[in-house]
Amino acid sequence: MSRNKVEICNVNTANIKVLTNEEMTILFKKLKDGDLSAKEELINGNLKLVLSILKKYNNRVDNMDDLFQVGCIGLIKAIDNFDLKFDVKFSTYAVPMILGEVRRYLRDSSSIRVARSIKDTAYKIMKLKEELTNKLGKEPSIKMISEKLGITEFEVANAMDAMKDTVSMFEPIYNDGGDTIYLEDQLDDKSNNMYSLDMKISLKDALNKLKEKEKYILIERYITGKTQLELAEEIGISQAQISRLEKSGLENIKKMIN
Repeated sequence: MSRNKVEICNVNTANIKVLTNEEMTILFKKLKDGDLSAKEELINGNLKLVLSILKKYNNRVDNMDDLFQVGCIGLIKAIDNFDLKFDVKFSTYAVPMILGEVRRYLRDSSSIRVARSIKDTAYKIMKLKEELTNKLGKEPSIKMISEKLGITEFEVANAMDAMKDTVSMFEPIYNDGGDTIYLEDQLDDKSNNMYSLDMKISLKDALNKLKEKEKYILIERYITGKTQLELAEEIGISQAQISRLEKSGLENIKKMIN
């Protein structure tokens, strides 16, 4: 989204109010006491959160108005289910729910066919994931989901992967303010095995020179496939800190292999 005035669903996104944590706490207490006007204020005060999530889809869908409406449905669900007892920021709780609604919408609109049995398993996983997130105040691990549903962790991962959005080879995956790295840049070049081997050696050397926490986060994120939320829970730091360490690690690797 541009910083300039943007019109989505007749909403002037340039003038949207952003609530402070203190304001949201007061409004959630009012909502709990039955003040429905507080709910409207919470929705309007968190629309920029929805917009920030939709940025990555700006060039991937034809109708951003529809996607914005879907994101707002996720926001409303998050407001309805949030409890101050969770002891987490509302944005931390709301982002997975908004993303979930958006991804469901995009998945259901996709032209790619997924086997019905896998789709049914994925629906069960997402329903359980949402229920556990609401109950625990955090995203459940793949292991927890597999145990609850009585299926293997591989089946959980396979079903969720099958429902992910397809990504263009020209999708930008990293930008440090200079050159943009696209997905095609990270694909193995079968026509030049020596170059590929050199890159693998350089990458391995660069990884080994990173700080241990940066190295661990990059390996778990890009090789194991863990989410930032899973790593935050495992290490015991915030998702924002995981994001900063991941970005720092990528920047340091880029400097070392250039």
